[in-house]
Amino acid sequence: MSVPALVIGLLLLWQSLLAVGPAAATEADASPRAASLPDHVADGECLACHVEQARLWETSKHRRAMQPATADSVLGDFGGVHFSSGGESAHFFRRGERYFVATQDRSGALAEFPVTHTFGVHPLQQVLLPLPGGRLQALSVAWDTRRGQWFSLYPEGGFEPGSTLHWTGRYQNWNLMCGECHTTAYRKGYDDAADRYATTWAEHNVGCQACHGGGRAHAESARSLAQGGEGRPTPTPNRRLGTAHQQVDQCAACHARRTRLVEEAAPGLELLDQFMPDNLRAELYHADGQQLDEVFEYGSYRQSRMYAAGVACTDCHEVHSGRPRAEGNALCTACHSPSPDRERFPGLKAADYDSDAHHFHSPGKRGSQCVDCHMPSRNYMVVHGRRDHAIRVPRPDLTARIGVPNACQDCHGERPAEWAVAAIERHLGARPREEHYGEVLAAFRAGAPGAANRLAALVTDRAQPAIVRATALESLAQAGTHPVPTASLQDPDGVLRATAAAALGTRPVEERLAHLPALLSDPLRAVRIAAARGLADVGEVGLDPARRPLLRAGLDDFVAAQVAMADMPGAQLNLASLALVRRDPASAERHYRRAVQRDPALQAGRLGLATLLAGTQREDEAEEVLRAGLAHADNAGELHFALGLLAGQRQRWEEAARELRAAAALLPHNARVRRNLDAVEAYLAQRQRR
Repeated sequence: MSVPALVIGLLLLWQSLLAVGPAAATEADASPRAASLPDHVADGECLACHVEQARLWETSKHRRAMQPATADSVLGDFGGVHFSSGGESAHFFRRGERYFVATQDRSGALAEFPVTHTFGVHPLQQVLLPLPGGRLQALSVAWDTRRGQWFSLYPEGGFEPGSTLHWTGRYQNWNLMCGECHTTAYRKGYDDAADRYATTWAEHNVGCQACHGGGRAHAESARSLAQGGEGRPTPTPNRRLGTAHQQVDQCAACHARRTRLVEEAAPGLELLDQFMPDNLRAELYHADGQQLDEVFEYGSYRQSRMYAAGVACTDCHEVHSGRPRAEGNALCTACHSPSPDRERFPGLKAADYDSDAHHFHSPGKRGSQCVDCHMPSRNYMVVHGRRDHAIRVPRPDLTARIGVPNACQDCHGERPAEWAVAAIERHLGARPREEHYGEVLAAFRAGAPGAANRLAALVTDRAQPAIVRATALESLAQAGTHPVPTASLQDPDGVLRATAAAALGTRPVEERLAHLPALLSDPLRAVRIAAARGLADVGEVGLDPARRPLLRAGLDDFVAAQVAMADMPGAQLNLASLALVRRDPASAERHYRRAVQRDPALQAGRLGLATLLAGTQREDEAEEVLRAGLAHADNAGELHFALGLLAGQRQRWEEAARELRAAAALLPHNARVRRNLDAVEAYLAQRQRR
């Protein structure tokens, strides 16, 4: 093999890899401040008139989602208590009326921090500590309100100072990760260039206007009527939260894993005009859609028959307290009973579900409650049990086939899944089962032959929940073997259309030009953004003149969405990618560097930046960027691979072989690594024989 041929091969693989690859305070602490919006009033004005709603809301978790740290709000023991576990330590104490924590700062030095706010109320409460740059940080040692003790949110061991997951790190930053859903009228106020915050909010909890919208016009009209005016009060912007599905979408603004699309969200607007919910991705959900990571409720509920039938959140939860509308099985048997409401829910079957003939467990014992079997709970933040809102039938047979959990073994963990299958068949009889979508997704994730064809069939199966079909479509795009079904582009479900637009962005130019331009005028921002991003590298030349302003508007919305989340390193990668498409390497470099600075372990940022530098004859800088990442990587295989390719580009063959061997040891099944290592070793062997 000649040297020039090998260099070209290495360069091509390098380009391919990166194309697919995705303290002590030195300044005064800037305290976040409350600020009213022009259309908002103090919640006290709402509560003074709506007395019954106020009484219920006062008992809710929304009321105490976040509170200034006072004797009334602080639940933890600050009586000079020391906590130490798994490398974490903290000392909780008071000075007069103020609360303090002494713990490691971002440099590892012991420092004292005032507690400004409590965060949450049950079953755990965190405290928020200020850091320079307007930051509030959530301490990773929390108070267990049931056991009455401090505990670590990382029981297997805390993160070292300097890590993005240490309490001082970016991913424990309240402004970025938490504030918008624990306050009312939240404004992040992030300065991208300075990486600092000037965050404001109207109420330091989830108040009336967080769901109903600004109430000033309503309050002023009510005062006018009280003083003898005529007519009716002006309604709030989002008075009744809409239809069942619209209501679910309203709650999803906080109760979903999603990506923000706008700087400031407002209640009452379309969900996909403000957020893009995540699909049932492998890192978030089990293959059958059961909750895995901290996904909240929306993605699960979208899979349920209840959602399809038009059951709203407030059918089960009291609107203002958030509590279930009834205790125990009475909540479910309000609908699932011998006398169901078939006028509203025609599909309901008449049956006595609260009997051992249905659940075959002793009344009052575990397993006799509907939620035990149909809404199994999983703990998050160590002690916070959250029920899976897919409200599914237990399927231990799927456990036996694809390894997903099942509710039966939550109680009978000592028994195998096959025992649970046999127990169900003994009580209910053996019944044929149609293939579950989880089996299709599991087969694809395992790389089974023919799985892509099964995914394609799942995408077009209208009997499946839309979020399942969207997940199948997203997975199919990863395979890159099938065109996007055109019916998905006109589907009535916005999530499916947005996913289809994103999937089309991975297809050949001809296919994109045939379908994406029409989606530039979709009524939902999430769809328009995905369509515009998929056409960014094509530009306006191939578009009908009437579509060109729509492409520009869509790309402006894409940029605005990234700017809204510019403190998240992934948004910087997206901006860098667009800058490269627009042939603006200086902007791309700036965004790559910000991504790496904000998350030093983000390998995609380092690989992208190194590619840019190497492509402009700045190989030394590229190597420095890659080597700096080795200290932060859990698996440095891709970094070693990139270093090997870079060494090959510079014709440093022994160094290339060394790096590629390191990559092969860490990525033993990676064909690209093996192919390049074989080529380099063959060349070195040939050179030795000369």
